[in-house]
Amino acid sequence: MNVPHTNKRRIVIIGGGFGGISLAKKLAKVDAQVVLIDRHNYHTFQPLLYQVSTSGLEPDSIAYPIRKVLKRLNDFHFRLASVKKIDTERQEIQSDIGTLTYDYLVLATGTKTNFFGNTAFAQYAMPMKTIPQALDIRSLMLQNFERADDCENEEERKALLSFCIVGAGPTGVELAGAFAELKRHVFPKDYRHLNVSEMEIHLFEGGGRLLSPMSESASKKAASFLENLGVTIHVNAIVQDYDGAILKLNNKQTMRTKNLIWAAGVTGASIEGFDTNMLVERLNRYRVNEFNQVIGFDAIFAIGDIAYMESPDYPNGHPQVAQPAIQQGEHLAKNLSLLFQGKNLKPFSYFDKGTLATIGRNRAVADLGKLKFGGFFAWFIWIFVHLMALVGFRNKVVVLFNWAYNYINYDKAARLIVRPFKRKV
Repeated sequence: MNVPHTNKRRIVIIGGGFGGISLAKKLAKVDAQVVLIDRHNYHTFQPLLYQVSTSGLEPDSIAYPIRKVLKRLNDFHFRLASVKKIDTERQEIQSDIGTLTYDYLVLATGTKTNFFGNTAFAQYAMPMKTIPQALDIRSLMLQNFERADDCENEEERKALLSFCIVGAGPTGVELAGAFAELKRHVFPKDYRHLNVSEMEIHLFEGGGRLLSPMSESASKKAASFLENLGVTIHVNAIVQDYDGAILKLNNKQTMRTKNLIWAAGVTGASIEGFDTNMLVERLNRYRVNEFNQVIGFDAIFAIGDIAYMESPDYPNGHPQVAQPAIQQGEHLAKNLSLLFQGKNLKPFSYFDKGTLATIGRNRAVADLGKLKFGGFFAWFIWIFVHLMALVGFRNKVVVLFNWAYNYINYDKAARLIVRPFKRKV
C-alpha cells in the first residue's frame, strides 16, 4: 500500500462510518500520520438510507466524500480498499490493494446484515445497509409497480404490490411509514389505471412489540401511527423461509410477495486475525475495555457498533446506533493525545441523548430521557436532529429543500429506475 513513511506514529482507522470519521476529525491536532481505509470513498448517513430506498432523497444527498470531510488534516491519507486480515504480531494490515504497517490501529468497521444463517434470506431478501442496497430496493419497488400496471393476473399483481418488512426496529418502522406515504399520496397519481389500494404493507416482528429498544409508550404510539396509515403489523411472528415468491411464517401462515426487505438484525463486521475469544460470539463484536482497547492489546482499539464495552449502565454493551460511535470516536482522539504525551487514559462514559423514530408525515416518537412523547413535535425534533447531523452544508441544503418540496407537494421526486435491479442467481 503506497503510503509515505515518516518519523511520525501512524494511526490506521478501518471504517469511514460515524465512529471512524468522528475520530479522524478530532486528530487534527495530534502529531501523527492518519490513514483511513474504507470500501467506499464516501461517508454514508445511514439513518436516512430508508428515504433513498423509498424515493424521498437521491443518494448523493446523504453521502459525502471522505477526503473532503477530512481535508483539514495535515498528514492524512485515504485508501479505497477492503481489509482482509490483521497480522497483530507484525502490526500489519492485509488488504486487496496491499499491506500496511501501523503503530496504532482503530477498528471502526460497524456492522453488516445478519441473516442468521438462512441462505434463502441472503439470496432473496433485500438488505439495506449501504447506498447501493437502498438503490436496489428503490429500483425493485418501482420495477414491480411497472409490472403490476401491466399485469392481468390478479394473484401475481397482488404479489408485486405486497411489501413485507422483517424487523420492527427504527429502520423497519420508518420504512413501513415511508411505503405507506407512497401508497397514500404518490402512487395514486403515478398509476392512475392501477388499483393502488391493492398495495399491502406488512411489518413483521419476532418479539412482542415494535421498537423494542425504545419505551413501551413509543412502541404503542408507533403501532397506532402505522395502523392509521394502513400498515398491517405482525408481532410474535418469525419469518422462517422465503423463495422469492412465498413467505413462510412460524405459525404455518404463508404470504405471496415479490418484495421482502430485511431489517431484522445486524452482526459485527469483524476482520480475520483475532482469536475468537476476543469476539462476543452471538454479536460478533470485539470485547474492549473502558478505554476502547481490544482486550489483550495496547495499540489496537475498537469503536462504535463493532465494540462491545460492558459497564454497570450497559451490561450488554452500548446500543448500535450513531451516538455511541460518535462519542467513542471523539473520546478516543483525546485518549490518543494523552497516550502520546505519556499520560493516563480516561475511561469512556456514554451520554444518552435519547432516541427518535419517524413514522411518515407529521408523525414520530421520541424518548428523550424522562420525556416520552409522539406526534408532530417529535417529528419536528427528528427533522432538526437529522438535518444538523448531516455532513456538509450542501447536503443539509439539498435535504432540507427535498423535505420542504415533498411536504408541500405530497410528492417524492426521486422515483427513478436509474439502475434496474437484477437478482443474482
